[in-house]
Amino acid sequence: MKVDVLTLFPAMFAGPMDESILRRARESGRLELALHDLRDWTYDRHRTVDGAPYGGGPGMVLKPEPIFEAIDELANDTTQVVMLTPQGEPFRQATASTLSAHEHLLLLCGSYEGFDERIRTRVHHEISIGDYVLTNGALPAMVVIDAVTRLLPGVLGDDASSVEESFSENTLDYPQYTRPAEYRGLEVPEVLQNGNHAAIEQWRREQAEQRTRERRPDLLKE
Repeated sequence: MKVDVLTLFPAMFAGPMDESILRRARESGRLELALHDLRDWTYDRHRTVDGAPYGGGPGMVLKPEPIFEAIDELANDTTQVVMLTPQGEPFRQATASTLSAHEHLLLLCGSYEGFDERIRTRVHHEISIGDYVLTNGALPAMVVIDAVTRLLPGVLGDDASSVEESFSENTLDYPQYTRPAEYRGLEVPEVLQNGNHAAIEQWRREQAEQRTRERRPDLLKE
């Protein structure tokens, strides 16, 4: 998969994109990541990317010209343009799965008071990572890249790891344990130690539903 990121702060991506699974995905060629400074599509000596809002009001708004021209240059017929904005649909595991099926993503990172409304005519998806406001769209873009990349075939080593986990089936993950079987009086449930895989599967399903009911009942309603 190829991911292009259009941002005013490309340096923010140094570090998170160079570690762990993302680093291995890039080294293996499963993820091709390119960071682009939005100011590269400006023409005035101040490299202006924002302007005062029509009708007045606080803050500044990202201008359409640089973003339109960047999309013209970076996107093609297979590209899915994704706007990171608090006004977008909530980012969920199903959203990550949908995006992972595409060959090319172009992520637009917001800043200031947001985007000129006309930019939305060039966008396929609007995504929010939560009901709060950040200083800019770089961190949401990193979240999307991480969640999508780990779903690409071969990235996790064992592809089943991305299936049997929280939110894959609108439930939280079941409790997990490892050795030792007893630690400070806390024991691993007997069902996990008896080798009966059918019983283990049933226990895990029941535990996932119970945990979801207690902590995120809204997922079960969906």
